[in-house]
Amino acid sequence: MTYEERLAWLKKKHQELIEKKNVPIEGNGLYERYANPVLTALHAPLAWRYDLHKETNPYLMERFGIHAVMNSGAIKWQGKYLLVARVEGADRKSFFAVAESPNGIDNFRFWPHPVSMPEYGEPATNVYDMRITAHEDGWIYGIFCVERKDPAHPDDLSAAVASAGVARTRDFINWERLPDIVSSCQQRNVVLHPEFVDGKYALYTRPQDGFITAGSGAGIGWALVDSMEHAVIKDEKIINRRYYHTIKESKNGEGPHPIKTSRGWLHLAHGVRGCASGLRYVLYLYMTALDDPSRVIAEPAGFFMAPQGEEYEGDVMNVLFSNGWICDPDGKVFIYYASSDTRMHVATSTVDRLVDYCLNTAPDGYRTGLSVATLNKLIERNSVAI
Repeated sequence: MTYEERLAWLKKKHQELIEKKNVPIEGNGLYERYANPVLTALHAPLAWRYDLHKETNPYLMERFGIHAVMNSGAIKWQGKYLLVARVEGADRKSFFAVAESPNGIDNFRFWPHPVSMPEYGEPATNVYDMRITAHEDGWIYGIFCVERKDPAHPDDLSAAVASAGVARTRDFINWERLPDIVSSCQQRNVVLHPEFVDGKYALYTRPQDGFITAGSGAGIGWALVDSMEHAVIKDEKIINRRYYHTIKESKNGEGPHPIKTSRGWLHLAHGVRGCASGLRYVLYLYMTALDDPSRVIAEPAGFFMAPQGEEYEGDVMNVLFSNGWICDPDGKVFIYYASSDTRMHVATSTVDRLVDYCLNTAPDGYRTGLSVATLNKLIERNSVAI
């Protein structure tokens, strides 16, 4: 294949991938998964991956490898569905890039350039997993994990420290970097609530002792701060706890910011447990009160979504993770989730269905006997219906 032939082939395959129509898969009545991933490494523009000059790249080989696209923040902006994706290069460094779609389910195209995120303090080794919040103060905020080498363990090449980086924008091109959130512990999953609470900015947090393990961190936290320009977490309370022998016994963390409904705030989170193959990440829902977003009013037992089929396979197996969803004015909800730290997917539902699931599905009883009692009640009710 000549240079010209290979270039034409690359352009053709890339265009076919982007324009491939996505179709829903009938599911459990709660949501519909879609057949194709919405973003993969191959969605990255050719101009990112190749030197397209024949004289300097006669074999038309990749010069900048893109390994994965995952863990994307999401927002509806100027009529488009935007994902602020975590793109991981072959060098293991992640960066942010914006992809947009006209309908939220296919035809996602990356903007020409990745996000040039300003540095704050000691330059980060890695940044990832941005949560996007259009706040009532008029700014669009991105809060993301900032990873740096742990200075306390210079000889341990796996020792890292995580903090929550903050940036804000009005156009997703120009970002103002604010100081990292100050906390007494490491923070990897911090989410900004979209409204002021008691005149303050409200944060969903995940305090943890170390970079990987939560340690004494008991679950999803809640903190009020005076300013996002110098956010300092002083008082933090746990609002959604970890429990033994559940989907979130090892860790849990808030996903995107919650959706406001007439019945309460609707939350999407991830839960982590250990298993024979390592850590298993699943997604779950819970709700908090409208008058107090820190007070849980409903949480169905078990997971809302778990890996299935090809979602099990990838760079880090047996993982679903979400930090982005979009609620349209008509109540349709687009849930963007990554599988196995490799690719992005979408599932759709509605506010009504998700709220019905939360309010009318039994909570976890934390032991087998109560699970069986819940099941028997359902069976008895259904025996009359049948």
